This record gives sequence, structure tokens and C-alpha cells, in this order.
Amino acid sequence: METRELRYFVAVAEELHFGRAAERLGMAQPPLSRAIRQLERRLGVELLERTSRTVAMTAAGETLLDEARAVLDAVEAAERRTRRAAHTTTGQPGVVLATKAGASTEFLAKLLAAYAAEPDAVPVEVILSGIGEQTRVLRDGRADVALLHLPFDDTAGFDTEELRTERQVVLLPAGHPLGARSHVLTADVTDLPGLPLPRWPEADGTYRDGPGPQADNHAQLLQLIGLGRACAIVPESGGTSGRGDVVAVPVLDAPSVTTVIAWPPHSRSRGVAGLVRTATSL
Repeated sequence: METRELRYFVAVAEELHFGRAAERLGMAQPPLSRAIRQLERRLGVELLERTSRTVAMTAAGETLLDEARAVLDAVEAAERRTRRAAHTTTGQPGVVLATKAGASTEFLAKLLAAYAAEPDAVPVEVILSGIGEQTRVLRDGRADVALLHLPFDDTAGFDTEELRTERQVVLLPAGHPLGARSHVLTADVTDLPGLPLPRWPEADGTYRDGPGPQADNHAQLLQLIGLGRACAIVPESGGTSGRGDVVAVPVLDAPSVTTVIAWPPHSRSRGVAGLVRTATSL
């Protein structure tokens, strides 16, 4: 199979309409239809069920869609990383590290300082991403390595090393009655009057329905909590950041959060290997 054929198939599978897919690809519909039929003949399976009015996926088509997306992501990632290596000014490619803004802040500072002291260290660029974006930027090649957090982030397809495990806390406005407790349970904070949990963006950028305010990043979250508009359960390292208007209280029954460092399994970057080695030694 060619990547061109996979792009054609993904467009049709996502649109479930040959006309819209052809428009999306900037081509005429007849050659698109011929290309999909040729792909089906080569594979010996039916990928799409077609009627005069509808297009639907078969089980084989669903499987190919997942595989094709992974292949195209890998190709795009390879292109990005190759271009980045070609434009380095030091003669040795640097490393791009993705991490969620506001998460593992102290650990990240220690990691960057310790790695910079290594004799074979290369420059490290840090991408501070929004909720759940670290995985996407690592998959599509914008980053070479990432700090991810289990059980929230998807690590499928990556090599990983566990770095640290921590409890979760609830962040509350200073002066709230629960702020004086030594600990709380999840049930204590999920329906607090006037302090709903925030709504984070989904993968497509939309927000689920609900009473909580929309939040895009950790700084925005802390401000919403300090203003008495929300509360949130977060890893302990993503706590108050020295703010006097926010307090953190341990949540006893919230799952622990494990920070891992993740990278593509085919990576041969010495910089990535060195950064992973340093991270696991801290």
C-alpha cells in the first residue's frame, strides 16, 4: 500500500461520503472511487459498504482506519523530525520535550538542570502543552520525548519509564471550610455548591456539557479556583504554586498519578537516550 492510498481511504472513512472526501482531498470523485476499489481488490476485502445513499464501514475497514491513521501519523512525525534535524545550528540535533503546563514543574526543572550538566547534553526545547496534548505532539513528531501521566494519558505505542508516583489533592479557594481539613474524599468535592469541577477541552477542541467553567491550562485553572468559580482534583505537584488564594487538601480515595517519560520505540536519538537516562536517575 502507498501512503497516498491510505490518505484517500482515511478521508473517505472519516467523511463517509465520497463527494466530501474528494473535496477535502482536492480531487475529483471518480478517481477517488477507483483508488478505493483498487485498494479493496489488492487487499481482497471489502472496506466500505456502499449504497446509492450511504457509505458505511466494514469491520475490515475499521481495522484499516486505525492502522492507516497510525501509519500516516508516523510518516508525518518522521518528516517533522527529519526537517528539524536538518535545520539544527549546532551540528547535532537537539531534543524537543513536551509536558503539560503546570504539571511536574519541580521535577522538570531538576531534570533539565541535571541533563544540561551531562558532558554529551544537547539543547532541549520544551513545549508546554494543554490537557492531553503531550501525547498528540509526541505522536505527530512535534516532540521527541514527553512527560506523561498515568492513568490519564495514552502511552500506547511508546516506550516508557516510570519516574515518580504521587497522590492527588483538591484545590479550593482559600477560606473554604474544606480547606481546613487534613484530607477529604472524592465524594466531598464532586458536588460542592458553587464550586463545580472544570470542563477541559476534548481531542476535537470542544467541551462537554456541564456546569463547570471551561479551562484550557493550569494557570487559568488556578485563577478560576482563586476567584471561587471552581475546584479541581490534581496531582500534588500541580498544586498551589505559592498562590495565597488557593489551598490544597489530599484526596484519600483518588487514584495515584504516575509520571512517565515516553518516546517513540524506533527513536535512535542520542539526546533522547541521554534525557531518559538522566530522568530515571533522579
